[in-house]
Amino acid sequence: MEKFFFDNWDSIFRTFTITILAYIAIVLLLRSSGKRTLSKMNAFDFIVTVALGSALAAVSLNKSVPLADGVLAFFLLIFLQYAITWLSVRVKQVKRIITSQPTLLLYKGEVLQDILKRERITIEEINSAARSKGQEDLSKIDVMILESTGDITVIPTLKSDSPNALKDAENFPR
Repeated sequence: MEKFFFDNWDSIFRTFTITILAYIAIVLLLRSSGKRTLSKMNAFDFIVTVALGSALAAVSLNKSVPLADGVLAFFLLIFLQYAITWLSVRVKQVKRIITSQPTLLLYKGEVLQDILKRERITIEEINSAARSKGQEDLSKIDVMILESTGDITVIPTLKSDSPNALKDAENFPR
């Protein structure tokens, strides 16, 4: 209990130095991996981000983890994220595994209650999304879609008979 607040200056110096170096390494690796790594996150990206944070914490605070091991862990996590997203752009099956499909929540003013339940979206979240887009009446909104990132897109008026940007939304009427 005597070392509850302070162990020694070497420990403080190590944590200070390793954290700064690990932070610089993770920033450089993230920047070199491209914009996709830092874009809006789907569930897969979120997992990688949490893993990177955990690795950074381990390298910073666990004295038995050398900086080189931490940087290797950063590199591997970022490389795997890059490789899987590269594959998901080229192989449909990989994309289906790692990303969810957008889902229609409201169509032509009608809230799709079964879909809300399945997606665990409340009517309050629907109302909030409508308000954030300046819409006051759900019955006057043509489309609301739950995106793969968890955002809700509001399209007040469909201007096309065949809106191709909506074709990948699950349960969108063709």
